[in-house]
Amino acid sequence: MTSGSRTEAATRAAVHVASGHRLGASHPRQEGPVDLRLVPPALAAWAAAALLLDTPPRWAVATVAVCVAAAGVLLVMWTAQGRRTGPSRRRPSWGRPAVAASLLCAAASGGSAALHGADLHRGPVPALAREYAQVDAELVVTSDPRRSRPRVAGAHTMPPGVLLNADVVRVTKGDGTATVTRAPVLVIVRGETADSARPPRLPGGRGAPGGQGAPELAPLEPGAGAAAGAARFRPKDPWLALLPSTRLRVAARLAPPLAQGGKVAAVLRVSGERPPHVVGPPSGAQRLAGRLRGGLREASDGLPADARALLPGLVVGDTSRVPVELEQAFRATDLTHLLAVSGANLTIVLVLLIGPPSTAQRVERRGLAPRLGIPLRTTALLGGLLTLGFVIVCRPDPSVLRAAACGLIALLAIATGRRRSLIPALAAAVLLLVLYDPWLSRSYGFLLSVLATGALLTLAPRWSAALRGRGMPPRLADALAAAAAAQAVCAPVVAVLAARVSLVAVPCNLLAEFAVAPATVLGFAALACAPVAMPVAEALAWSASWPTEWIAEIARAGAAMPGSGVDWPGGWRGGLLLALVTVALVLAGRRLARHPWLATACVLLLLLVIVQPPPLTRVIAGWPPPGWRMVMCDVGQGDATVLAAGDGAGVVVDAGPDPVAVDRCLRSLGITRVPLVLLTHFHADHVAGLPGVLRGRQVGGIQTTGFQEPPEQAEFVREQAAAERVPVSRAVAGERRRAAGLDWQVLWPPAGPAPSPEGPNDASVTLLVRAGGLTLLLLGDLEPPAQRALLRTPAAASIASVDVLKVAHHGSAHQDPELLRRTAPRLALISCGAENTYGHPAPVTVAALRAEGARVLRTDVDGSIAVVGAGPRSSPRLEATTRPP
Repeated sequence: MTSGSRTEAATRAAVHVASGHRLGASHPRQEGPVDLRLVPPALAAWAAAALLLDTPPRWAVATVAVCVAAAGVLLVMWTAQGRRTGPSRRRPSWGRPAVAASLLCAAASGGSAALHGADLHRGPVPALAREYAQVDAELVVTSDPRRSRPRVAGAHTMPPGVLLNADVVRVTKGDGTATVTRAPVLVIVRGETADSARPPRLPGGRGAPGGQGAPELAPLEPGAGAAAGAARFRPKDPWLALLPSTRLRVAARLAPPLAQGGKVAAVLRVSGERPPHVVGPPSGAQRLAGRLRGGLREASDGLPADARALLPGLVVGDTSRVPVELEQAFRATDLTHLLAVSGANLTIVLVLLIGPPSTAQRVERRGLAPRLGIPLRTTALLGGLLTLGFVIVCRPDPSVLRAAACGLIALLAIATGRRRSLIPALAAAVLLLVLYDPWLSRSYGFLLSVLATGALLTLAPRWSAALRGRGMPPRLADALAAAAAAQAVCAPVVAVLAARVSLVAVPCNLLAEFAVAPATVLGFAALACAPVAMPVAEALAWSASWPTEWIAEIARAGAAMPGSGVDWPGGWRGGLLLALVTVALVLAGRRLARHPWLATACVLLLLLVIVQPPPLTRVIAGWPPPGWRMVMCDVGQGDATVLAAGDGAGVVVDAGPDPVAVDRCLRSLGITRVPLVLLTHFHADHVAGLPGVLRGRQVGGIQTTGFQEPPEQAEFVREQAAAERVPVSRAVAGERRRAAGLDWQVLWPPAGPAPSPEGPNDASVTLLVRAGGLTLLLLGDLEPPAQRALLRTPAAASIASVDVLKVAHHGSAHQDPELLRRTAPRLALISCGAENTYGHPAPVTVAALRAEGARVLRTDVDGSIAVVGAGPRSSPRLEATTRPP
């Protein structure tokens, strides 16, 4: 044995003895430095695939040829250098072979990307799509069907529809010519509602619902559920029951892709009037996966609403039941990774089987396998089968593929005894997946998954060690370091997409992390038991509902915080800026950690910024102002008004389009009790935010107009009220109410049978409110015909010379001049969204109001607006305070 070998052996023995354990320490440094040799080839392959997917063929061929030639030159030079040095001299540097390997991987990836990109332009489908041809197509379904999201577009939510991805394998033109091909397409199955069956109206025209124009159908992420508006498609409809690998025959109209750069050669628009014509059943594996997924949904049917919606999403990524407002809360708190099955789910399952990977090759390894006496290599084989089943059941989404590839490579390393580090496994997974499917190189989900995993493997252990060194308990240090590391590397990418930075992401992820493992384990147990023992599956699902509801409450509470996030520049410039800011904050945090009192003060300051307690906000920002009587909330393109009705109480008139926005506004005002929610009419920009008003507050009742249009949104209101057990009644002209210094009278619509106006706008409930000596007129979205009819009613005398006018219809150009002259408001308030595409408010309306002597304030410019008034009824004091958006 050489002296070097003896020294190395002595060092290992010293480490073994110092560990205090019979088998020695399992510290990663005993295995040598982290192996990074696969990282450059993986990054080179990723970059080449992303760049060459849609480049012209000649450029792709030239790039591949240059990479291969350069790699060949480097290898020849390295070989020649080795011959010159000879066996007895210093070995040649390995830098050139590493660069050559990266170039060869880039060439292979670029060639694969060029071939995949060419699939979008090959065959008859792209040409027929440019002609908007009507065809008969035979499809193979490649994804789970998902509903289109009911995106609020002013008056309406998006028409219901079903989206699915498929490959066209045979297309028949109108002249009967049939061609065998293979082209990836997006299939849009349109349903029909009462609103979509009507002829379209011009945006902003008389009677136009909300003046917003016709809504459009847009593709959404897989599994998106509808909170309102799905009049035709229901969860058990045949289009939603299709499984991947099913073969269909459809009559459809082709159209070009909705966006460039995606993995879609064309769009197929199919009518949903008939069920799908299935010509080939799904594969056996997909049938089994469908049965398991359906069993989990059935087992969770009896759970509370949040658990019923979230449990299938946490376990297998099935978010078909998740309502829009809950998904928005998950987005606001950066918890959406919990709804997209990722490496965390697979890790939990594998750890349950094999125990922590760090102990997999030790005698004291943990997990179910050693308890059952299963050998190590058999355990690795079972883990591989479990991983493949996981991909089939949870679907091959980017994060699932990345997790599965890493898991299989790690299992192979464990089985062969060559476990060094998970960094090479991650790099190898990226390399293999990009070569297999170059479209992953442009997937934001894949990018976020890889970044989060890399942060957990590199940054998190160091940060955890630093926290433990300062006295933090190990488990808390590990959890906090993992959440902070993942947020630090993923936040710039999220900012590119959302143009917003969440300030509550780390604490929300930290609090949710403790519930993810039990919810996932119990959910998978319910999934496995459902086909054979449904009562047992239901009991397991019930047990999983507790941690699942905890996660939902964390998301909602975090999203409702007034300072939950800040707007940030979007695009890659904004992402780069946030990355630089993050690095600066990390460096500053290292210095702050040396000064505990200063660090504690910074944490408390951040908490105050996030929570913004009303008493403190009132002192610092002057919001809400003392003695406020009315607040028009800034909820975007919609209406939401709050009337003060005592300490911590307020009457809410309309709820806006966004539950999170109206909830945040009510929290900033300290509203915990709502004697009445009055919805002027059923357009989505007035009622879609209702869940945000009802959440966590005592609500006495809901009043609405008697005109039940649009019907799907009227049904949505009834469903929300029934879920919270809040009574619903109809408001009619002549009704008067009082609440703690506030009284109001309903002026419109008239009593008697339900009116038949031109549209829902003309059926808007109109209120005359008296509060603190002020007179306020709230017009809803009344159009000129209804405004003129209001002036002919006996109540017209009471609206002369009001103090505050809530301008109808977001300040559109459709106003009755006589009504504006008769009311002559001192203050005119307009609720509209910043940079809305409808031209609200109209300059002519603003000019007319100012000509009558009114001060005009608008939420798109001024933010939320508070009205303060006091004094004698003859000349009350009137002030307006704004909170910038």
